[in-house]
Amino acid sequence: MQLKSLRLFTTVAETGSFVAAAERQHTVQSNVTAHIKKLEEEVGAKLVYRTGQARLTSAGLALLEYAERMLDAHDEALSLFKDNEKLCGRLRIGAMETTTALRLPPILAAYHAAHPEVDIKLKTGPTAELVELLIAGQVDCVFVAGRLEHRRYHLLKAFSERLVLVGPEPMTAIPPSEELLSSAFLAFRQGCSYRQRIELLLASYGVTAARIFEFGTVDAMLGCVSAGMGYTVLPRVTVEAHLHRFSIHYLELPKPIAEVDTYFAAPEPDTWSPALARFVDNLHQTVVMKDSILHTPL
Repeated sequence: MQLKSLRLFTTVAETGSFVAAAERQHTVQSNVTAHIKKLEEEVGAKLVYRTGQARLTSAGLALLEYAERMLDAHDEALSLFKDNEKLCGRLRIGAMETTTALRLPPILAAYHAAHPEVDIKLKTGPTAELVELLIAGQVDCVFVAGRLEHRRYHLLKAFSERLVLVGPEPMTAIPPSEELLSSAFLAFRQGCSYRQRIELLLASYGVTAARIFEFGTVDAMLGCVSAGMGYTVLPRVTVEAHLHRFSIHYLELPKPIAEVDTYFAAPEPDTWSPALARFVDNLHQTVVMKDSILHTPL
């Protein structure tokens, strides 16, 4: 069924006249008649009584409900891309656990306040898993640790993190190799960039066989560190936000291991939905504002 045929059909139903429907849709009566006849051939039933005022038959009334829903869906789909004043649709975001906990809430809250009709779906996971979701098209954009070495993606450095070693007792230096070898380290599952930094830290101290236990949340990880189970490596901003909740302490790590940038990644801009395009605009403004504050002379 052609949408034009359905629109002419619903207009005939509204006006009760082929002539009036033609005038409203800026066409001629013969064109309206031809489209109605085509619809009748497609459904195999008479849709409109043509004697006197145009009235819908029983079959016509049954089709009318579906025609209106199809036209409404068509118009809604077009408004998704053409109506810049009121965004709708969905926005699927993937982000690391630590980014989700502290960095994204104010950004998402501001976006939702400006565009409440957009349905936001947020999925957390390690960097490697998020990249797979992005490649598979299961999310619209991701926040991951480090740059994606792929030209097809739009990248923006969103946040800079400094990783620290977290333990249950105060530390003035990295524990000796013997202690690192005998201690457990708590980390997110394979594919997490912070877990890779743990492995780099241990390797730099000659430890290649440390025990690494996998956890799914920051709270569980810090709770077990506080209880004396072992050490972990997390962004300093994340640890500082939890100092009042857990009996934990942290130590600055060497710069090559500590510094990691969080990047926003999305496919090429010409594939973006309006909801994603507006989110990227807002994120750009947030990053620019943050940089201007950091570099403003005192």
